[in-house]
Amino acid sequence: MEPLIEALASTDLAQVMRNSRWLYAAVSGGHVLGIALLIGAIGSLDLRLIGLWPAVPVEMLARVLVPVAVSGLSLAMMTGLMLFLAGPADYAQMSLFRVKLVLIAVGTGHALWFHSTNSFDGATVALRRVGVTSLIIWLAVLGCGRMLAFAG
Repeated sequence: MEPLIEALASTDLAQVMRNSRWLYAAVSGGHVLGIALLIGAIGSLDLRLIGLWPAVPVEMLARVLVPVAVSGLSLAMMTGLMLFLAGPADYAQMSLFRVKLVLIAVGTGHALWFHSTNSFDGATVALRRVGVTSLIIWLAVLGCGRMLAFAG
């Protein structure tokens, strides 16, 4: 693992990320934007699945919000990788960072599983369970990410 971390740390992009205050700030802003898009969209959809706004059809809301969530996740992952490159050895040793990555994988897998089943017509209890689970996972990701600034 150490050779990989050292190789990542020595890339041109990693060096630029470490040495350019403004690029780092811009990438960090892009990361926050991606997170906002992801959590805003998936949180709203999860709240609908839990039972809020019953007059709004879930399928219609999902048609609008899922692409926003996917765009947010993509942006957050791309910018997150760039932020990681600024200090890969530091991040790799932080258990909180590893927990965050596992939660992102679990949240993404949960969403892919749910959307691949097209089960918006399922029982209300099942949809609520899916919404609560998703909301807990993504809020935990958000919490872990925020706490990284204070850990280590």
